[in-house]
Amino acid sequence: MRIPPLASGAQGPDALRPLLDTVLDALAEGGHARRGPLPAGGPATVAQRMRDALGDVLPDQGDPGALHDLVRALAEGAADPAHPHCAAHLHCPPLAVATAADLAACVLNPSLDSWDQAPAASELETLVTRALAAETGAADALVTTGGTESNQLALLLAREAHPGVRLVHGANAHHSLPRAAWLLGLPESVVIPAPAGTLDPAALDEALTALAGPRGSLLVAATAGTTDAGLIDPLPQIAALCAVHGARLHIDAAYGGGLLFSQRHRPKLTGLEHADTVTLDLHKLGWQPVAAGLLTVKNPGDLTALAHRADYLNADDDTEAGLPDLLGRSLRTTRRPDILKIAVTLKTLGRQGLAALVDQVCEHAQEFARQIQDHPGFELHDAPTISTVLFRPVEATDDAVADVRRKLLHDGRAVLGRAHLDGRLWLKATLLNPHTRPDDLAALLRLVEGNTPR
Repeated sequence: MRIPPLASGAQGPDALRPLLDTVLDALAEGGHARRGPLPAGGPATVAQRMRDALGDVLPDQGDPGALHDLVRALAEGAADPAHPHCAAHLHCPPLAVATAADLAACVLNPSLDSWDQAPAASELETLVTRALAAETGAADALVTTGGTESNQLALLLAREAHPGVRLVHGANAHHSLPRAAWLLGLPESVVIPAPAGTLDPAALDEALTALAGPRGSLLVAATAGTTDAGLIDPLPQIAALCAVHGARLHIDAAYGGGLLFSQRHRPKLTGLEHADTVTLDLHKLGWQPVAAGLLTVKNPGDLTALAHRADYLNADDDTEAGLPDLLGRSLRTTRRPDILKIAVTLKTLGRQGLAALVDQVCEHAQEFARQIQDHPGFELHDAPTISTVLFRPVEATDDAVADVRRKLLHDGRAVLGRAHLDGRLWLKATLLNPHTRPDDLAALLRLVEGNTPR
């Protein structure tokens, strides 16, 4: 059998060029066959189509058409985040320039666990993470797979700084925070009411007073962009309370962190600079291919908790001789150079270009909210804070709201999320596509209206 060509090395680009044409053609064919934001027919239909396309997973004889056939099948069966009616989750359409950079990262295949596997990538990561950390008022940042890993790392650093630290978070906090506390063996978390969807400072003050202990024994987690409604906790008040009570502060800005790029919306994150750690996630309001998370850290000394020695990666004499030690930058060993696509995006678009994207999707949310308010058949939950809009058909039951969402999913017509707030179920539109037009939003409302059970 002929040994297949490699993607890297001097001959790699020549080997890749025809394959890229195959992939691009298959993506186009699959997207055309899908015809909408989601494949029609529901889980059983999609599963059967994929089984048919895959066939024997490991045949005796290879199939030279596998690349085309499986990419086409995956595209046909994908949720398309670039479709204006795909708006359920914090699932962004990635920028073409970021995706192209990610291809280069795949080809070169650096692993950021030792300098000799990633000489240039390790320096790029150092430069870009420090620049992004400075945006939050921090000294350094670690690259992660996303918000969940960043939140887990934040709790780990807090635990190592003060063993037995107890997490205090709002009822609106992301599920990864109490889960991380469980994973790390921390005491049971203290949950603060969030009656309006954001953490209540008065209730937090009461809880911190009742839980008084040594400085750093409590970790308060605030949220800048909830997954349900995109709401931002009152960060300045929370930061002030943490200072008074000697509590450590972590801010989960996985969603809202992208507002830092916008002069118009950045003030919504005032208070972020007081946090000990901040979660950022650029595969949301950063338009990066997954994964592109970060954890910023105000005190570089906190990172000594991650120090680890493996002789084949960071031997003492190598480090003393000047080879950078990368192993303490993550709990993971093998790490791909996700920083490249981020760096290319920041450099290509600049602050103004990224601000334009952020401002655009926030304006789309305001426009959609206006359309809902002007429509007698719909009820708006509240004015959007970032780019999430909650709405529901007037007088519909919760069962009817759930039914219309599932019907649109099954038919492949629209992808909307769901959120329970104020004791009711709401449809959720998370608008992350800068190319969405007002007409697209109006058409989405018509789809919901036409499929709502009467």
